[in-house]
Amino acid sequence: MKENILIDKSIEFGVRIVKLHRYLIETKREYVISNQIIRSGTSIGANINEAQYGNSKADFIAKLHIALKESAETEYWLHILHRSEYINEHMASSMLKDCVEIKRILIATINTAKSSES
Repeated sequence: MKENILIDKSIEFGVRIVKLHRYLIETKREYVISNQIIRSGTSIGANINEAQYGNSKADFIAKLHIALKESAETEYWLHILHRSEYINEHMASSMLKDCVEIKRILIATINTAKSSES
């Protein structure tokens, strides 16, 4: 099967989000933001994966746009967790780096798909 860096990175990121959620619940006893970030953080990869099976180019692009919005939301929650001191600087910067990288790949993929539509 052909390697898809976007799918691979989103799965790895989703696993990190699941582990972060577990850490927040078990160690910090934080339930509200942890539930928000697990929804948005794992939704990124789910929408990227679903886009691969879209029934049209427009469907593919729409699913990637949803993944992009979810990555922006996840980035927001990571900033909140860091600034409220639920996660340390190292954890925040590492996860934000991965999230922003996925966002950049999504933007490039969406732009490429849109330009090949014409």
